[in-house]
Amino acid sequence: MAILGQMKDPRRTSKGNLKHSLIDILFLVVSAVVSGCNDWESIEVFGESQLEWLRKFYPYKHGIPSHDTMNRVFSALDPKVFGEKFIEWTQQVCKLTEGELVAIDGKTIRRSYDSHREQAAFHVVSAYAAKNRICLGQVLTSQKSNEITAIPALLDMLFLKGTTVTIDAMGCQKSVVEKIVSKKADYLIAVKNNQKTLFEQIDKLFTITQPASVDEQTGIDHGRVEARKCTIITDLTFFDESKAWAGIKGVVKIETERHIKSSGVTTKESRFYITSHQGQAAKINQMVREHWSIENKLHWMLDVVFGEDSSRRRTGNSATNFNIISKVALALIERTPHKKSKRQRRFKAGFDPVFREKVLNL
Repeated sequence: MAILGQMKDPRRTSKGNLKHSLIDILFLVVSAVVSGCNDWESIEVFGESQLEWLRKFYPYKHGIPSHDTMNRVFSALDPKVFGEKFIEWTQQVCKLTEGELVAIDGKTIRRSYDSHREQAAFHVVSAYAAKNRICLGQVLTSQKSNEITAIPALLDMLFLKGTTVTIDAMGCQKSVVEKIVSKKADYLIAVKNNQKTLFEQIDKLFTITQPASVDEQTGIDHGRVEARKCTIITDLTFFDESKAWAGIKGVVKIETERHIKSSGVTTKESRFYITSHQGQAAKINQMVREHWSIENKLHWMLDVVFGEDSSRRRTGNSATNFNIISKVALALIERTPHKKSKRQRRFKAGFDPVFREKVLNL
């Protein structure tokens, strides 16, 4: 919390009637969101009911700020600076392990658009550490197509040595690959027709070159049976594009067959990847699955458990800054061992101050 509180207050601190300090507001908001609040009004109610508890840690000399005050402060906070402080905080609470997978993907905050102000919905590119289950950082873009420039900017901000970075086809850019290699990390990046020559060469390579390793796995989940075959080629003799992609050591083909029990429908799909790994197919097969943890354990959680897609926060930087607060709260909840679901852990934090303090590491 101390790191987040180091930000410059966007309000005029030398003039006017400033009743509530920035750190008071930040502590209130994080505590309330951890405790199940998803909007400014419910945060205000939480603060009023928990004022005695809040004063154990910060003065709140003038009581609880109104929901309008909180909205104005978060609308004025610079999301770039807030994002940088968020990264400082994650580096303090999370130590990446050797070989950990870091998935990078974008998410649109769907209801942050404002037709009256001609404001498009905000798009956030995040990096997610799969083993630690924590968002390491994020970069804000105006639209999904700007992920190409946002990804290198995000990589610049992160310590990635010894990790494997996974990205979907939007990140299949030479500059992105070079950036990952310069950070002393490995990569596994999807390839689609946005890199037509590369895609066609990989497709051809799998018809003329013997694979170095093959792995097949089958899983059953939620009424779906999925068979996954991973094939890796590390002999790049006939791969003309190999010199254009920094650190490349192999190309990967993932073939999936999904059968939905309820409908009896079976679908098949093939995908290609480039990688700096020369490892076994079983390891790569697992990495491809782990990449989707950013969807299941971050984006889905923000939408469903933290109600992000149903929120109507639109003013200024309010939506993007609240996105950071939600990620802080999710990380704190995730790092608190408990048998209950994350939704139930938030519910418990709202009623149990002792558990709340445990979540907040106070």
